[in-house]
Amino acid sequence: MANLKLIWRGEQVNYYEISDQVKNRNLKSLYLITGKQEYLIDQLKNQFINVIPKDERTMNFASYDMETTPLDDAMNDAMSAPFFGEHRLVIINNPLFLTGEKSKNKIDHDIDSLLKYIQKPMPSTILVIIAPYEKLDARKKIVKQLKKAAVQVDLQSVNEFETKQYVNTFLNQHGYQIDSRVMDQLIQRTDGQLSAIMSDLPKVMIYCHQDKQITTNAVNSLVTKTLNQNIFTLVDMVLRKQTTYAVSLYQELIMEGQSSIQINAVLLGQFRLLLQVLVLSKYGYSQGKLASALKVHPFRVKLAMQTIRKYHFTELKRAFLGLSDIEKQLKSTNESPELLFEMFMLKFA
Repeated sequence: MANLKLIWRGEQVNYYEISDQVKNRNLKSLYLITGKQEYLIDQLKNQFINVIPKDERTMNFASYDMETTPLDDAMNDAMSAPFFGEHRLVIINNPLFLTGEKSKNKIDHDIDSLLKYIQKPMPSTILVIIAPYEKLDARKKIVKQLKKAAVQVDLQSVNEFETKQYVNTFLNQHGYQIDSRVMDQLIQRTDGQLSAIMSDLPKVMIYCHQDKQITTNAVNSLVTKTLNQNIFTLVDMVLRKQTTYAVSLYQELIMEGQSSIQINAVLLGQFRLLLQVLVLSKYGYSQGKLASALKVHPFRVKLAMQTIRKYHFTELKRAFLGLSDIEKQLKSTNESPELLFEMFMLKFA
């Protein structure tokens, strides 16, 4: 814990900036981490935990889940002095009360206790609030106060360049190499999701341990396709009117445990995205502006832009309307999902 400097002021930082702060022990009293990048959140959690010496963690580190524990418990801990140590670390997870959503768990959270703490924090406590949500309810007083006082870290989205940079750095640190073609394949297979990449990368590294070169075969064999990426392949089959292949992939997804309603919803969402990208691109929207306006991952927009060059608006609209009809039938009839999709494909083709 030597040279740990604790400062109280609000600011906005990115992942790399906060990571450097924690590693250099130049820490603040309050952090608000938002977004759905699970891998980066887990990395930051571990870095914060490492600030507390191992022999002090039992008494000076605690993590609270707001889905099962009252906020009061965490605040009481945060207001306590460290036990035979210099600092106490308290992590608050899943604070749904910062959003506009209602919790299914009937737990009474005393928000006033957190508001009071923000005004006068415990000097020796590092309080980290992790809100893994797309957005917080900016109208709430507690959210306004947190944004004023806390160091804010937004891990909502990581663009393709940042993802490649992170993966390259990680591989180089472990003595591995990956060429641009294989990297593009890795990005495509995982829909550009950093958490998905880092989940499967250890298996790929073991597979390529001898030459320390990540290969196409390793990526194809060991990296799991995301549902969105499988759906993108399905979209391509639909538009190419490859009925047999499309129905076969649809059946495979169901056999893998995906629900028919979810498959159809993602498929419908992909065609909606294609239509939106097609229309907005005609108004001069760039890939970055499209991703921001539509609130989707930039890599999905990139793939959508590649697709719309090959198909007309009428074809995309016809597929979208056909899938909308399937959605209605899935919710109102007992017809087989596979049969409904097969009938859609036969009609569309």
